[in-house]
Amino acid sequence: MFDTLSDRLSTAFKNLRGKGKLTDADIDATTREIRIALLEADVALPVVREFIAAVRERAGGAEVRGGLNPAQQVIKIVNEELVKILGGETRELRMAKRPPTVIMLAGLQGAGKTTLAGKLAKWLRETQHQTPMLVAADLQRPNAVTQLQVVGERAGVPVYAPEPGNGVGDPVDVARKAMDEARSKQYSVVIVDTAGRLGVDEELMKQAADIRDAVSPDEILFVVDAMIGQDAVTTAQAFLDGVGFDGVVLSKLDGDARGGAALSIAQVTGRQVMFASNGEKLEDFDVFHPDRMASRILGMGDVMSLIEQAERTFDAEQAAKTAAKLQKKGGKDFTLDDFLAQMQSVRKMGPLTKIFGMLPGANQFKDQLENFDEREIDRIEAVIHSMTPAERNDPNIINGSRRARIAKGSGTEVATVSGLVERFFEARKMMAAMASGKGIPGMPGMPGMPGAGAGGARKAKQQAKKGKKRGSGNPAKRANQGSPQPQAPQPGQLPAAFGGGQDGGNFELPDDLKKMLGGGK
Repeated sequence: MFDTLSDRLSTAFKNLRGKGKLTDADIDATTREIRIALLEADVALPVVREFIAAVRERAGGAEVRGGLNPAQQVIKIVNEELVKILGGETRELRMAKRPPTVIMLAGLQGAGKTTLAGKLAKWLRETQHQTPMLVAADLQRPNAVTQLQVVGERAGVPVYAPEPGNGVGDPVDVARKAMDEARSKQYSVVIVDTAGRLGVDEELMKQAADIRDAVSPDEILFVVDAMIGQDAVTTAQAFLDGVGFDGVVLSKLDGDARGGAALSIAQVTGRQVMFASNGEKLEDFDVFHPDRMASRILGMGDVMSLIEQAERTFDAEQAAKTAAKLQKKGGKDFTLDDFLAQMQSVRKMGPLTKIFGMLPGANQFKDQLENFDEREIDRIEAVIHSMTPAERNDPNIINGSRRARIAKGSGTEVATVSGLVERFFEARKMMAAMASGKGIPGMPGMPGMPGAGAGGARKAKQQAKKGKKRGSGNPAKRANQGSPQPQAPQPGQLPAAFGGGQDGGNFELPDDLKKMLGGGK
């Protein structure tokens, strides 16, 4: 959603690089570019004016003029001001001192309230260890009750739906009775899904206010479609005046709109964005961190969210066993079965394009990420599953006839099997080096990444030709001869894991991620 804004801001900062000192003309030109970028992103005009004034004032101060790197100082200022207009610090849910905590969802029809109710309930159940109950108080929209029941079943939470909906039943009475149900069955959180309208009107506001008065919610969350631009701010202000709300949830943040709502709504309404929905699956739901969102917009990645996702996904005990294998015998105990398990764990974190997009500098090769085919991982899994246990345990025994059999069994080509074996040995060396605290030796390509098929085999042959000795095509012989060392990506190229050799910026892992991968070294 913020690609266009990120690109424009990057262009504005690029003109400052190499300057030892900022002049008034430099500051004017940079703030002009930033203003245009924000306006094109559909950010509300009052917010743009306030933002530019703050950046101009700070950029003209001694903190930049006396700095050694003006470009970095200006980026720091812009980052801090972005965090400020996004709401400052992360806002957490207020939980009732005596359960149940009541959360009421409000917003226009089509904003995604019903799906969001399921996402919120799943998040509360799995990460906050709560026992939520959904309440079907949207009795107006056709099949809204049925939809909530389906969503509740997928989220693994109960749904209180005494009325069929489709225009039948009193939503205020349903909400009131739901409180008695929650207390009797000791649910810790009640999430009330209310009806919306195509536009703000008196009937919508009255019904929402009546439900509010009936259940006395601890939190009223305004759900807004992030793709509707400045209209989101206008609608939010109308709800704030008519019903009131405590926090904002941005839905459809994965869309291709310009994202001005996210940058405007907190500043205009004085209510912080608390959650963001960025996909259709129930797992596509995140706490909104203003500092991390600002970092993404500026192309600096979101390493903390990446680490948190990894911690939620990976099994600590299994990870410890894998690390132990990699630390012994130079990682030779690490097998293709282990690698397959690791690859499947990474896939549980979400689409690989989304994971890589959280790394700093990812916007420099976003075109390659967009063209990445997730089905490549399926093909690699098929190749590994087509191997015998002995072959997975020791890939060195995979000779020409075995490769032909594996290729036939997996529906791939012999070159794909050869490429996988080549890349596995490289990846094992890399992971063994990281496990022993030696760092990342040149970020070699990994099986399952772009170029791991026939192109990966060609890449491996090209690398072998560059060495003093040409390695054998037979993995067993090559092991005896000594396989070529992984090659570091050249300036202006992507690491091989991303289909190396394509144009892009230098890729450098952040210190936090290096420490995590290197065991704190």
